[in-house]
Amino acid sequence: MSTEEKSAAPRSLAEALRVRDDVSLAALLRSRPDLITPVPTDLTQLATRAGTRASVVRALERLDRFALQTAEALAVAPDPASYGELLGLMAGDEEDPAVAAALPRAAALLREQALVWGADDRLRLVRTARELLAPSPQHPSPTGLGPTVREATAGMSPGRIQEILAAVGLPSTHDSVSAVSALGGLFADRRRMAALLAGLPAESREVLDRLVWGPPYGQVTHDPAAHLRALLDRGLLLPTAPGTVVLPREVALHLRAGRAHRAPEPVPPPVEAAATHRPQVVDATAAGQALAALATVDELLKEWDEGGPSVLRAGGLSVRDLKRTAVALDVPEPVAAFWVELAYGAGLIASDGEADERYAATPAYDEWRELPPAERWARLAGTWLTATRTPGVVGGRDAKDRTLSALGPNLDRSAAPEVRHRVLALLAGLPEGASPVAESVLARLRWERPLRGPQQQRETGTGEARDDDLRSRIARWTLSEAELLGVTGRGALAAPGRALIGAPEPPRPATTDDAGEPEGPGDKLPVHHHRTPPVTAPPSPAERAAATATAARLLAPLFPEPLDHVLLQADLTAVAPGPLEQELADVLGVLADVESKGGATVYRFTPGSVRRALDAGRSAADLHAFLARHSRTPVPQPLTYLIDDVARRHGRLRVGAASAYVRCDDDATLDEILADKRAAGLGLRRLAPTVLAAQADPAALLEGLRAIGFAPAAESAAGDVLIARADSHRTPPRAAPEPVPDGPPAPDDTLLAAAIRAVRAGDLASTTPRKPGPAGEAGGEDGAPGGTLPRTGAAETLATMQAAVLTGEALWIGYVNAEGAASQRVIAPIRVEGGFVTAYDHTADEVRTYPLHRVTGVAELADDAG
Repeated sequence: MSTEEKSAAPRSLAEALRVRDDVSLAALLRSRPDLITPVPTDLTQLATRAGTRASVVRALERLDRFALQTAEALAVAPDPASYGELLGLMAGDEEDPAVAAALPRAAALLREQALVWGADDRLRLVRTARELLAPSPQHPSPTGLGPTVREATAGMSPGRIQEILAAVGLPSTHDSVSAVSALGGLFADRRRMAALLAGLPAESREVLDRLVWGPPYGQVTHDPAAHLRALLDRGLLLPTAPGTVVLPREVALHLRAGRAHRAPEPVPPPVEAAATHRPQVVDATAAGQALAALATVDELLKEWDEGGPSVLRAGGLSVRDLKRTAVALDVPEPVAAFWVELAYGAGLIASDGEADERYAATPAYDEWRELPPAERWARLAGTWLTATRTPGVVGGRDAKDRTLSALGPNLDRSAAPEVRHRVLALLAGLPEGASPVAESVLARLRWERPLRGPQQQRETGTGEARDDDLRSRIARWTLSEAELLGVTGRGALAAPGRALIGAPEPPRPATTDDAGEPEGPGDKLPVHHHRTPPVTAPPSPAERAAATATAARLLAPLFPEPLDHVLLQADLTAVAPGPLEQELADVLGVLADVESKGGATVYRFTPGSVRRALDAGRSAADLHAFLARHSRTPVPQPLTYLIDDVARRHGRLRVGAASAYVRCDDDATLDEILADKRAAGLGLRRLAPTVLAAQADPAALLEGLRAIGFAPAAESAAGDVLIARADSHRTPPRAAPEPVPDGPPAPDDTLLAAAIRAVRAGDLASTTPRKPGPAGEAGGEDGAPGGTLPRTGAAETLATMQAAVLTGEALWIGYVNAEGAASQRVIAPIRVEGGFVTAYDHTADEVRTYPLHRVTGVAELADDAG
């Protein structure tokens, strides 16, 4: 390198950022959005922020496995290291061609994210990243390498070092520094090192083989065996503490053939296809699942129409209530938790806020039910895709060892939306109609994000993600939840699901498998390796709305037309051979109980269900007319008798509030109630021939009389029958829960452009040369920017400003705004009057007015300032 090239090489990360263009800075801020919150004042502050521990940890968490391996290799390389040295550590002496081909991309990624800076002959890992990834006795390196010879011999006596030199055949030196350099040079020389190892006994080589891939530390006794003594005498094992030895890094690299990692992974593992189906079969299956999802959510909300389970004191559903909900929906408890959380996330249920707080439907539920089925599904699917609440963790334990309950706190996992979107994107990358091998999806995700926090890798010791890590569990839940929701069908991504994530529609092949059956395990589809997805800004609300609208449009033709009829049968059941029109389904849901679901829904009429319809304000004539109008078969006589019998007895008893009372025109009926032993708990006594008073409240009295076999009706204080509608209980308007972001949001293009402009302007102000001034004042003794604000008196500031107006010169000022934030600016004063200076601000690139009393001082720029 020439003298001019050396002088042009950046000496710090700030200088490296200063020579970047706007496109490169935008890529950095987009990939590390925490650097822009708040906007740095200049590039020096940006570089400082990029080197903080929290920011570096976050950036390392978002590296793919090969980029992380590259950073780990730089952490054990000399500082600075050349690209050739890095290539040797990654590709080894044999120079693996796949590693050599992938390394430029990884190095460019690290440089783009400001984790590495410098030219190819002087690559430097930022200091914080080196501290996190470099080996130490407390935290072994993910590479499994130990300290260098220089580091391991730091506390060793000079005499002992000379003994090691003599043992390996090196001449003695006059000082320890040269002795250690000579020993390190020997260990790094492949030919001489091979000769040294060849003279060792086989037992000694076995010890080295056990330590070579890490951990590099071992234990020895006070009087080690001969094969261990041979290693200690030659410095192939060096003592680090009493009874502890370490394999020097140079020795390990020789035994590894120069490789820092046992298994570099330059390309991502492919997502394998387990089977393939006809796309039409996938879409039809997904549409059936989507219909079932809508029916399940509707059934859940109807169960809670009149007030659902109580809210626990700490928030959420009790275990018992979740079990009851699972039984009511005929699903396992984890699946019930998924449906409950989905409805909550969509804003369809919430707590009512009453003194006896309970969960209930919200007014948004009524609006949702009025939407077409495809739009209802799209709203649920869009909510699921972006929600951070993760129902899969329900039943687990939180940090305080408390059980996590459905609808309770601490269910948010900020990584969930990203993992869901990425899993669906991987499915979209498969051939259309192909379902994935689940383990291959998990392996791909682990390659793309190998660690969540730099300590996780050190805990495992190998860099391999644990099978139970959060991202893998979320991915497994995503695959099952997508199938439940109808985003996938038979494990393959359906067309509406593809639209939901904004993936392009693939071309349909000219020929398909007419059978539509899965291929055998041996017929796996070829899948190409994919590049790591570029960092992009999350979709805007408008883009998400467009995606869900497209998904609804694609799903609508797949739904069957709703039916306006049922088939009544003589066994007091009705069969709905498909989805029903909303009005018909609503009335039938009140008049009958669902007995079984599936391709056809079976409803059963019971005295309780008929009474429920009468309580809702229907008369017997209305029910007869409704059934005759919507039945394709004649109304069975048993059903007619059932309706008439319940209607004849309905409302003969009237219950009101005394605490409660019962009145009936037929005193014989009241006699019958008083004589019934099952009514003893109601505390009834006769007030008049046609009136009974009760100690129970009206609701309990109603339920008690119905349990005995009567059909009382509730009445108001005016004596009118109260109509109990199923949808009468609603919470006040509630907002759906907001997702918890995973760190700062990615900036859009407008914010990026404004931020880069402000940073460059602030950097201009901080680096513009100033004229020399008195020591300790503006610019320091040499006029160089010292990072401090200029300090001048009020009179001098005013005089300098007025002179600059006449000469048109630019000035450097210090300014403190109304919030007390200090900044330095380069301005060209235009006029000074009334205690204000109006100037063209080069920092903001616009004309601004500043109060003079907020200017800390002023300094002239050097004559050669640009």
